[in-house]
Amino acid sequence: MTSPATSAKPPREPNFENLRRALLLQGEPEYVPLVEFGVDADVKAAFLGRPVETLRDEVEFWYRAGYDFVPLQAGIRSFIRPGLTAGERGAAAPRQRSGRGVYSVYSDRETDRTWAEEGRGAIASLDEFARFPWPDPDSMDLSAFAEVRRYLPPGMKVIAYMGWTFTSVWTLMGMETFCYALYEQPDLIRRMYDRVWWIQSRVLLRILEFESVGAVAHPDDLAYSEALMVSPKHLREFVFPWYRWSCALARERGLPSIFHSDGRLYPVLDDILACGFNALHPIEPKAMDIVDLKRRIGDRVCLIGNIDLGYTLTRGTPAEVEAEVRERIRALAPGGGYCVGSSNSITSYVPLDNYNAMREATFRYGVYPLAA
Repeated sequence: MTSPATSAKPPREPNFENLRRALLLQGEPEYVPLVEFGVDADVKAAFLGRPVETLRDEVEFWYRAGYDFVPLQAGIRSFIRPGLTAGERGAAAPRQRSGRGVYSVYSDRETDRTWAEEGRGAIASLDEFARFPWPDPDSMDLSAFAEVRRYLPPGMKVIAYMGWTFTSVWTLMGMETFCYALYEQPDLIRRMYDRVWWIQSRVLLRILEFESVGAVAHPDDLAYSEALMVSPKHLREFVFPWYRWSCALARERGLPSIFHSDGRLYPVLDDILACGFNALHPIEPKAMDIVDLKRRIGDRVCLIGNIDLGYTLTRGTPAEVEAEVRERIRALAPGGGYCVGSSNSITSYVPLDNYNAMREATFRYGVYPLAA
């Protein structure tokens, strides 16, 4: 096995079992894990002192930064590019780096950003649905999940990053088209979900065969900071059934499942937990009170994130970042069931000093038994 370059040793050696214990609420682990699913390429480059260009570089970043895992992206998100127009035919072409399939999330540089259509997307009718170049899940390139084993140091695992059930449907249709179709084209809505379900299910079955995978994360933004994007009824009919199945499949293999959604999720929190998710990420401060969540559901789900991206990480000082991390650990980590991370992801506009302040505060204050 080829180990990642270790010219700069991590603050602690990776221990995925410690993270697993936190995710599964198995009491207090040795330390509060550090969890992030997205770190911008510019931040990674600044941290390493060079760009991340290969899978080995990717592993080295997560290793040296002090994480117990590497997130690898899989499924429909790797193929469907937001910002499509109805006439584009390359919609399902996978983005690649160095000849390999996509292996990281949120790693595009600022100049490469794409967006989801507010109005009309690539699919607005049953005819366009039929003609759309849907990806074949059985031929998707998942070689990174095998290759990564050569670079993972002892104790480190992969978290497969999938999800995008609700998000894929409305992104491909455009939000406005999607909303009209809920009433005018219910058959199109059903077919969209059926196709996304089929693709994601096939990929998940393949992903779970890789020994490198230690958990599965499902990102699917369901809400804004003030409310859900659609009714709970819609989510219960089209989205949550697939998550119940995927969580059950992961659970059969002893793997934790993590759910990511921005925004205010209170109306469907019980539904999300009933799907079988072990952890909830990232708990936006402006949308939900994480201390209240810890009191209400902390015995049912691990909470991840909440370090404020709106101010503290982006416009605050390293001292303010340290203070916020310390306060979150004091309030949320006793008994286990909390992991430190941002309230979304580490974007390009997070100063490296602030990112490092979050990491270092976690290492300093997050060792059990916790200081008073």
